[in-house]
Amino acid sequence: MGRIAFLFPGQASQAVGMQAHLEDYPEAAEFLDKTYEFSGLHDLTSIISQGPPEKLTQTNYAQPAITMVSIATLRILQVAGIQPEGTAGHSLGEYSALVAAGILMPETAVRLTRIRGELMQKCADMYPGGMQAILGMDLDKVTEIVNEASAKGPVGVANMNSTGQVVISGAKAPLEYAGKLCAEQGARRVIPLKVSGAWHSPLMEDAARGLEDPVREAAFFDPGIPVVANVTANYITGVEESRELLIRQVTSPVLWADSMKLMVENGFDTFVEVGPGRVLQGLLARNRDVTVYGTHDADALKKTLDELT
Repeated sequence: MGRIAFLFPGQASQAVGMQAHLEDYPEAAEFLDKTYEFSGLHDLTSIISQGPPEKLTQTNYAQPAITMVSIATLRILQVAGIQPEGTAGHSLGEYSALVAAGILMPETAVRLTRIRGELMQKCADMYPGGMQAILGMDLDKVTEIVNEASAKGPVGVANMNSTGQVVISGAKAPLEYAGKLCAEQGARRVIPLKVSGAWHSPLMEDAARGLEDPVREAAFFDPGIPVVANVTANYITGVEESRELLIRQVTSPVLWADSMKLMVENGFDTFVEVGPGRVLQGLLARNRDVTVYGTHDADALKKTLDELT
């Protein structure tokens, strides 16, 4: 085994009851007990554990919920003595990665993701839109199509997740047109995503502006381990850059494939997805040079603890 990295998932990883297998671990249960204290949302604990799913999917609930569960999972790994040498988080997950690196305190991350979620939900309500995953088409071709579709309104590339998986985001009409063109011009599949807004698109500019003061007023610390940022696919150099990148991230594409490429090139060969879901595990599954672990259910968490301690 070489270098271990912790990866943190973003939105769409949430599921009702996603905290249940963590509650057997006192360090996680203690943290989850602070959900209301940290988030300020009196009903978030019950929404995480009992739903309804449509409420948990709303970004103003999903963001602090996923962050709470991801950090609770992180505490289990830390208590077990599993220490990463680097970290990254997909979109929302970057806040949890900053906690793992010591840049943010857990309560600060939860509070900021609650604010981020509220701001993004307001934008989604004002400027309806969505996202689509384009499978089996290279980035250059998707970008060409998106540029053509943007004549009909705001639409752009939101996530570059892996070779052959690009996510586009924007207003309804240009988004649907871009998806139609991708399907006609050779994409293997075009999948509308179950999200409540056009994340990482120009439609989120008001949310980015609204996040500026909360992020700049929050306490940030120098990184204890390297963190790869979504916006640059490079290592964060310090506190001020970390702040600026969180603000820019709201409207910028997530350069996930390039982020993973950098980490693998730098000797990271063991990756742990810390939190709900298994999307990030799937994106690395084809790389035979790395070993990928999950924590999304009791069996996956036990395997990770057994093999890495």
